[in-house]
Amino acid sequence: MSKNITNRYEFLFLFDCENGNPNGDPDAGNAPRIDPQDMHGLVSDVAIKRRIRNYVQIAGGNKMPNAIFIEHASNLNTKIAKAHEEANGSMPKGKDGANKKEVHAARNWMCKNFFDVRTFGGVMSTGANAGQVRGPVQIAFARSLDPILPLDLSITRMAVALDVKGAKGSADFEAAEAATSEDTLRTMGRKSLIPYGLFLGKGFISAHLAQQTGFHSDDLRLLFDAILNMYEHDRSASKGTMTVRQPVFVFKHVGTDKDPEQCQRQAMLGCAPAQVLFEEVVKVEKNTSIPRSFSDYTVTVDRDRIPAGVELLELPRDIDKL
Repeated sequence: MSKNITNRYEFLFLFDCENGNPNGDPDAGNAPRIDPQDMHGLVSDVAIKRRIRNYVQIAGGNKMPNAIFIEHASNLNTKIAKAHEEANGSMPKGKDGANKKEVHAARNWMCKNFFDVRTFGGVMSTGANAGQVRGPVQIAFARSLDPILPLDLSITRMAVALDVKGAKGSADFEAAEAATSEDTLRTMGRKSLIPYGLFLGKGFISAHLAQQTGFHSDDLRLLFDAILNMYEHDRSASKGTMTVRQPVFVFKHVGTDKDPEQCQRQAMLGCAPAQVLFEEVVKVEKNTSIPRSFSDYTVTVDRDRIPAGVELLELPRDIDKL
């Protein structure tokens, strides 16, 4: 049975990319994203959340209450209109659109039925207007632990897509192809990749915002299930081999006060700054000057540096302790 989230969480996860492009930058010819100051690789929060959405979508069949609002190649206003029809009986009428009560009802319906809305939030003020939601789960840009080497490789494209002027059917294309030299029917292409990179991702979960959106304990388990498996069902030639390396480290704030009510307040507000948990407890060090695999790193946990009132969980082993 699902329960309300009553603890603050922070989490760390490691993932690597071998001979692939972990996150192409469309403003740089889809080359791997990098920090130009130090050449460390970057993976955007949007790219990570896309993989989480994709996993939840296939795991649950994209059915409510775990449907996905931000689907690939879809019109968001369609779902917003559906929210008003279900929550208010019809689309808002008049030039002023939905009133505050109608927006609130549509917003609640969206949170109830779409996993990514109650998890990450969303702007739903377009179209019929279902308001805005600030999600309890926030994920930062992931960053490689070491500089990466972006490569731009030439590849041979063995077929082309020629436009035959005046073609009225496949016979015209076949005739044009027969009259074209073999060398013209192939060309060169390019592929961007990095040989290897180990990336560190960071996330945050607010108990207060979770109670506002309805993000509950079952959602929490599904979120971490998705993080652990998000690349297992998102394979492509361009991504190479991408893997989330277990465990995922989760810091659960539980409080220290002997008074149960005060302890609960501490658990929701948190017992230590996020940067202390991220920087002092889990250490990742490389064993060679040029890492080319996860085995070239050593991950250590200093449990003596875990602050009072915080528990460290290692997933998937401790999934039942969330």
